[in-house]
Amino acid sequence: MYHVSFPGLGLSMEVDPVVVTIGNFNIYWYGIIIGAGFILALIFGIANLKRFGINGDAFYDCVLFGLVAGIVGARLFYVIFRWDFYSQDPMKIFAVHEGGLAIYGGIIGAVGVGCLVAKIKKVNIPALLDLAGMGFLIGQGIGRWGNFVNQEAFGTETSLPWGMVSENTGGLAVHPCFLYESVWCLLGFGLLFLVSLKWRKFDGQIFLMYLVWYGLERMVVEGLRTDSLMTPFLNLRVSQIISGVLVIVGVVLLIRGFIKARNAPKLHTEY
Repeated sequence: MYHVSFPGLGLSMEVDPVVVTIGNFNIYWYGIIIGAGFILALIFGIANLKRFGINGDAFYDCVLFGLVAGIVGARLFYVIFRWDFYSQDPMKIFAVHEGGLAIYGGIIGAVGVGCLVAKIKKVNIPALLDLAGMGFLIGQGIGRWGNFVNQEAFGTETSLPWGMVSENTGGLAVHPCFLYESVWCLLGFGLLFLVSLKWRKFDGQIFLMYLVWYGLERMVVEGLRTDSLMTPFLNLRVSQIISGVLVIVGVVLLIRGFIKARNAPKLHTEY
């Protein structure tokens, strides 16, 4: 149980990471919240399949295999960069309920395997990625509240009115980084969804915009966090490096895509 407060806002609450205990088995809010984010993203995807010209059966296969690969990738990514800790007790690798899922690892795993399945099923991969990009923002925007329940993924000390205090922050008011990312992702979803309705010029555009949108935020917010995964060289934050690369690549490919789209036929929007 955590006692969490936002003194500048006059808010305080008790947060229990455990939903219910059955015998020796605990059900955690962390998993439920992440699951809720995935389900809402899936519902959104299903509702927009026709608009993106994607076959439903093939979509479900991509999602199923992508989900498994995303979970495995998120955990492996985190474990690799925290091997100094997990090497002392390898069984801790399987304690996912304690936290320790790296979003970029999840994205790499889900996109990689999802695209492989899409290729086998002859799905339009760029169009599928457009749908996935918006789904990722839904899942990330909601899933970050799992970090709040676990009282993790917060930042350095701050005097801002929304500074958060709990046992895990050492009694100091800190940046609620989970909140920053949640708000940014949900705003990004609204923006990209609007673009997909009115200004989508080529397949893959929305996914590239997702990479740029999320990358920009992560570069900034990651600099505030106290629990960043670090590279084994030069003491650099892994997520900031990846974010910077994705922003640059995303912008370059967007420019290239818009140039090519000038003379391209109108996008197929129905299956």
